[in-house]
Amino acid sequence: MIADWLGPAMFAGALALLSIGYPVAFSLGGVAILFGIIGILFGVFDPVFLTAMPQRIFGIMNNFTLLAIPYFIFMGAMLEKSGIAEDLLETMGSLFGRIRGGLAVAVVVVGALLAATTGVVAATVVTMGLISLPTMLRYGYNKDLATGVIAASGTLGQIIPPSIVLVVLADQLGISVGDLFLGSVIPGLMMAGAFVIHVLAIAFFRPDMAPALPPEMTDTRGGKLFARVIKVMVPPLVLILLVLGSIFFGVATPTEAGALGCLGAMVLAAIKGQLKLQGLREVCDRTLRTTSMVIFILIGSTAFSLVFRGLNGDRFIAEALLNLPGGEVGFLLVSMATIFILGFFIDFFEIAFIVVPLFAPIAQQLGIDLVWYGVIIGANMQTSFLTPPFGFALFYLRGIAPKEIAIGNIYRGVIPFIALQLLVLVSIIAFPQIVNWLPSVSQ
Repeated sequence: MIADWLGPAMFAGALALLSIGYPVAFSLGGVAILFGIIGILFGVFDPVFLTAMPQRIFGIMNNFTLLAIPYFIFMGAMLEKSGIAEDLLETMGSLFGRIRGGLAVAVVVVGALLAATTGVVAATVVTMGLISLPTMLRYGYNKDLATGVIAASGTLGQIIPPSIVLVVLADQLGISVGDLFLGSVIPGLMMAGAFVIHVLAIAFFRPDMAPALPPEMTDTRGGKLFARVIKVMVPPLVLILLVLGSIFFGVATPTEAGALGCLGAMVLAAIKGQLKLQGLREVCDRTLRTTSMVIFILIGSTAFSLVFRGLNGDRFIAEALLNLPGGEVGFLLVSMATIFILGFFIDFFEIAFIVVPLFAPIAQQLGIDLVWYGVIIGANMQTSFLTPPFGFALFYLRGIAPKEIAIGNIYRGVIPFIALQLLVLVSIIAFPQIVNWLPSVSQ
């Protein structure tokens, strides 16, 4: 009886520690040690399993795909430091601001571009919140709409490649990063397009919620505006095409493309006169901190999965999921609901390293296409990051929003965008061709 329930109890114990905010790596490692000892004492865990731990850790260090993570983190941090986001928002504001809802449309467009260059939700939400939210409030935008569009656009970094989320998911699912990037392109554009249509519809039916900017704010016109748009838009677009194109056409691996992106980001920063020693130190420090956190989580999750398997927890989970009513549909409902709920409490790294390795073998046994499954996991996590009351994007925005913005404004503002994200998620589940078309064309 004890042998049957130690695995599930171990999983529940780890989630309990994570839900109260205990550090992820120590939660996983500590639970692994505790349940390993309990299993040995009751004679249901073979200590021989622990001898595989060093080999598994060195296996992580030899994983070439995971090297892409620090490169993409560095690229995003360097682009944020160089001020490209500010230039993009100001220029897009001038371009779209003369139409009702134009500033909100500019936020969505810039959010999509930043998603494709930084791939980090926190950086995108904070940057756009600091720059665009005061301007939107100053010119009469509805508080709910302003906060909703900023938070929603910031989450596009979860699904639009090159995303760190997709790199980790590809590694955990055992699939090509390039295929997952290709599969995510159309769903990511669908998300951004749905946001733009919603904003324009609101501006049309409720012009008081999303007014046009006054003429003095959009006085740059004609050739001067065109030159400004080209100057601001071309560099990040070239960088995006350089990184994604080298992956899609097989010229470089994701890791090599990430290194190329880092070089390109430094060149752009140098052109803008922002490549300074102090800034470079700050970018390297942020990259080191984030990468170290990921590695410690990986080590903790490796210890956790090793003991979990030794206690036959993986067999318990597999039997439970394979015997669900509805077969593939039942599995998809349970796995998507689990990931969605966990997205309220823990970050995508923890979800990818703890839950995805449990679901991936079951999906494979059921004959589910893992590229399609990876894309819907990414879209699902994007939605959970936006959902009240615990969505991470909401807390990022609340932290930098002015005092006149209440948490209720943010919660109400994101609800229409959550509905749009769920609509796109249901569409890509119902029509897998949306995901599979580009990967199939590239082969």
